[in-house]
Order: sequence, then structure tokens, then C-alpha cells
Amino acid sequence: MAAINKVSYDPSHMKNMILPTPLKALLPPTLHPRCEGVRFSKNERIFLTGDKPEWMFYVVSGEVTLERTGLQGEPVVLQRTRQGFVSEASLKVAKYHCDALAIIDTTVLKIPVRDLSAGLNRDPAFASRWIGMLNGEVRRLRLQCERLSMKSVKDRVLHLINTEGQYGSFSATTGLKSLAGELGVTHEALYRTLALLEKAKIIHRDDRVLSLVRA
Repeated sequence: MAAINKVSYDPSHMKNMILPTPLKALLPPTLHPRCEGVRFSKNERIFLTGDKPEWMFYVVSGEVTLERTGLQGEPVVLQRTRQGFVSEASLKVAKYHCDALAIIDTTVLKIPVRDLSAGLNRDPAFASRWIGMLNGEVRRLRLQCERLSMKSVKDRVLHLINTEGQYGSFSATTGLKSLAGELGVTHEALYRTLALLEKAKIIHRDDRVLSLVRA
């Protein structure tokens, strides 16, 4: 498991970051100035299992995974976020039940949980938008559950490209080893499968982009 690193800089210079359009549209204006930007280096932990949730984190750039440790000591990926909220369920829990890890250099905006919760309680329109956002996340997680139920690595790879790619292409920005964790397989099994799919002219690999070969 990657070493636990601490943030070694003062993030206050990022307090006035411009909010991404989706986040700006979601949050009420009163919460905009409460958002603070923070940068995390590759392999830094954003929060740890057992910590009390004080912030809600929104990934602006980079990638964050939620992980637990498996029975054999291996990391088990529960959620992967390249843009959007991390651990939305932490809004109403007393402590985190997993770790959040920056897979690559990552920039996030953090919002005080207390202010966010208060805003949801007093602003019905904001609460409705929040529910819509959660519904979208549920749909994404259902696709992930369906993918992980597939027995073959080949089926998981093709399902990923078809459901989460764009125009038949999926960009594995953080590398194939990270992708293997997302698919719930070993990186060796993923490498073998990709080589077989390429040989069969089912997919084409260009750097870290996996594309379906058009018939």
C-alpha cells in the first residue's frame, strides 16, 4: 500500500479558485465562497478510515479512489472519481469507512460539511439538485456493479469502453495498473486480455486510449 503522506503546503492561496461550471450550477451562491481549493500529490491520502468528515471533496482535475484493504492486504477500489464528488455518503456519517487516495497529482475543492448540510436543509431547490446528482452517481455505480459481475476480463473491458467511453474510446489516464484495480482483475490478466483483443482486431491501443475497432 502506498505510504500515507501529509499535505506539506498552505492551501490558502487557492481559496479563490474558480468553481467548475457543474459545481457552480449545483451549489447555491451562498456556498460558493465557502469552497477552498487544495492540491494533493500522487499517493497522498485525502482522508483516512476513521476520520470524522468535516469536508465534502469535489475533484476538479486528477483522480481519486476510495479504497479499503482486502483480506490479503491488497487495496480494493470502491469508487473512482475523475471529476465530481468523492464519498457523497459521508455527508451523514460519523466517520469515514475507507481511505481516499490521489492516484495522480490532483486538485480538489473542499466544502464544509456543516455548511453543505445546512444548505440542503433550508434550500429545497438545492436539495432537489443534490438528489439529481446522487441519482446520476447511482446509475454509474450500477454500471460498475454490472461490469464486476461479468466473469471474463474481456467482457469487463468491452463493457467499460461501451458504457464509460466516448465515441467508442476510453482513456485510461492513470495507466493500466490503475484500470485493472477498477475492473477488479490483476494487471497481468488485463495486459494479456488487451493483447488478445488487439490481436483479434477488436480494439486498438494508442498510448493509454482503448478504442473499439469499427467493423
